[in-house]
Amino acid sequence: MKIILKHSAELLILIFLIITFLMSVIDKLTDWKGNVAFLKSHFANTFVPPLIPVTLLIILVLEALTTVYCSLGIFEIITEKNTHFALIGSIISCVILLLFLLGQRIAKDYDGARNITIYFIVSVFAVFLFQN
Repeated sequence: MKIILKHSAELLILIFLIITFLMSVIDKLTDWKGNVAFLKSHFANTFVPPLIPVTLLIILVLEALTTVYCSLGIFEIITEKNTHFALIGSIISCVILLLFLLGQRIAKDYDGARNITIYFIVSVFAVFLFQN
């Protein structure tokens, strides 16, 4: 219990990232066609629509990796007092969010880009916390 309290900020951030990306993975797996259709309409006036299925698959894999690494990070912090997996998960989450930001800027969805910034701040803070 002492370790959980000592590392509560780190654990809460990891739980935040797990919820964020696990829900996104589940959404993509349960409604792949809906996601592709939404993204094709969102990027309709850009060069992106032909790339959407491949890009969405890459994002799905990265989100799954983030979820796995952040989950392992929780276990590792509690059992070994180490943050190696948490750092990797946090870095991957930053990469995903930068890809999302790029996409929103390509689509000229500036409100969407601004919303991604909030998640990015949390992810970058996690990277900062987990560097030893």
